[in-house]
Amino acid sequence: VQLVESGGGSVQAGGSLRLSCAVSGLTYSSVCMGWYRQAPGKEREGVAVIDDAGRASYADFVKGRFTIYRNNADNILYLQMNSLKPEDTAMYYCAAGPLATDCRRVVFGVWGQGTQVTVYL
Repeated sequence: VQLVESGGGSVQAGGSLRLSCAVSGLTYSSVCMGWYRQAPGKEREGVAVIDDAGRASYADFVKGRFTIYRNNADNILYLQMNSLKPEDTAMYYCAAGPLATDCRRVVFGVWGQGTQVTVYL
């Protein structure tokens, strides 16, 4: 199983980035997927999760700015990030976990290596 993130970079506050996560080695259409992030000196935190049908849930601090979506045909997970703020600066990770009725309660066991997002003023 392999998750490979891409799309990170440096962007000015107010800008946008789209992260991608290419998934291989599992039945992508039958798992919960999620994006997490970790800033230096802080604990990892959940950003958004999505189930096999495309139902998504978001952390309050990204609602209205970030969109998680998945392409089950191509085995790719995305995170569209708009109106970025300096506090969004972090390493972003995608993760896969067992399918559940509520992906927010899933323990994600497969992780990518991360992609860095830096937002400057």
